Amino acid sequence: RAGRRERVPVAQPAEIRPLVAELNGLLDQNAANLARARTHVANLAHGLKTPLATLTLALADPARDADGTLRGLVGSMDQQVRHHLRRARAAALEGTARGRIGLASPIQDLAATLGRLHAAKGVRVRTEIAEGLTVSCEAQDLDEMLGNLMDNACQWCRGEVRVSAATEGDAVAIGVEDDGMGLDPAAATSVLRRGQRLDETVPGNGFGLSITLELAELYGGGLTLDRSDLGGLRATLVLPG
Repeated sequence: RAGRRERVPVAQPAEIRPLVAELNGLLDQNAANLARARTHVANLAHGLKTPLATLTLALADPARDADGTLRGLVGSMDQQVRHHLRRARAAALEGTARGRIGLASPIQDLAATLGRLHAAKGVRVRTEIAEGLTVSCEAQDLDEMLGNLMDNACQWCRGEVRVSAATEGDAVAIGVEDDGMGLDPAAATSVLRRGQRLDETVPGNGFGLSITLELAELYGGGLTLDRSDLGGLRATLVLPG
């Protein structure tokens, strides 16, 4: 029930081996059903969230929605879609054995990719991740959360981004810091809300941080924003270790 094992060990007394085989067959079938459900959820998310985000941004122009009625309707639709997607993903995650993902490799890969994408700006991404440090998380979710935070740091930094990680009890805290302007406490709270952007001149749709927070909370973790000693923002992503 805690999700520490995917199957019942087969090394059992002969009398109960048939029962163990039946149980493992049932568990395998259930795992396959959950995998299909997660695929459908991912397809639904891709098919609905992006168009709704596009509509939200388009309706920000008062000429298209003078009284805000359409923005309200689109916002309500988006909330409903995101609510049911969260419930579906949470149901798929609950009670299943999650793989342990090493942090060093995906973070280093993202750092190299983002360094190339932001080469014209001269961004330097430093990583300080101990080998062997792992989190209990699906690989695709980890990539999405790290990608959102690290790309955000690259967009707002003056030239330096630092990514570090350390254990905190049973959890792992991943810090993504930049040397940009940073945020005041009130703004740090508001940017975690869906679609919130503080600077319309910077590319993005304002959904990255809120999506990262939602994903982290599905795993029992969280996301906080505060000031980095580099001078800019520090985003701390906490995930189960």
